[in-house]
Amino acid sequence: MAYSAEISRANPSCFLFLIDQSGSMVEPIAGSDGKRKCDSVADAINRLIHNLIIKCARGEGVRNFYEIGVIGYGATVGPAFSGPLAGRDIALLSEVANSPARVEERVQEIDDGAGGVLTKKTKFPLWFEPRAKGTTPMGAALDLACHTMQNWVSRHQYSYPPIIINISDGEATDFGPVPQAEALTSLATADGNVLLLNCHISSQPVAPIIFPESDADLPDEFARTLFQVSSKLPDNLRNLARNENFVLGPEARGFAFNADLVELIRFLDIGTRASNLR
Repeated sequence: MAYSAEISRANPSCFLFLIDQSGSMVEPIAGSDGKRKCDSVADAINRLIHNLIIKCARGEGVRNFYEIGVIGYGATVGPAFSGPLAGRDIALLSEVANSPARVEERVQEIDDGAGGVLTKKTKFPLWFEPRAKGTTPMGAALDLACHTMQNWVSRHQYSYPPIIINISDGEATDFGPVPQAEALTSLATADGNVLLLNCHISSQPVAPIIFPESDADLPDEFARTLFQVSSKLPDNLRNLARNENFVLGPEARGFAFNADLVELIRFLDIGTRASNLR
């Protein structure tokens, strides 16, 4: 059965994030009390990377069940890791764990068990910094992702297919995204084609549409285009989404429209729980 390969150190999987860094990403994201889209996305990705590291940590260290990459597109298009990993397109998870750009101290609110709230200082590592400048060259970003994944799948033919998560707040301003997305999702390992998930984020407080089966309720042509190039969810991701109380059918695609901060995090979290580890 496709999309059933176990993820191991011998056959790791890969996550590649494509992040819109255009000027409009300074606008507030829906449902966030004014937090900028670029900050919300950066926090969500840094948190997911940290959670993946914790998930793969064993007594002897972080096991390389995954490889991770981040591509930014705005004023420029290219690898978007900060710090020691700057310029790297893909890095082993253990390298990522050992190479944050910096570590912030943040205050976290937790339930005290008696109806009140306690504050706790926590360490928050960052590998990816928020940026917002320029236009939206999504086609060029997908082209770079395709080139990166061609190299990756050629070296990992027995792995669970890579998952590409594209996050944008607007329409592509270059020659994309349809042919580039189709080229990307035509790549495959023996276990299935590369999966492309697209997430539209917005400043408007409109009810999000998550994992739809059709484009009938989407309000504009660009949203329908992103839906069409999004991969159908394989059984394991569809089951994970249902376990998180998403309502979705057998033809559901990896697409979110008008996602607020909460839905963005849920969407990304499901995307990064691809399979069992061994």
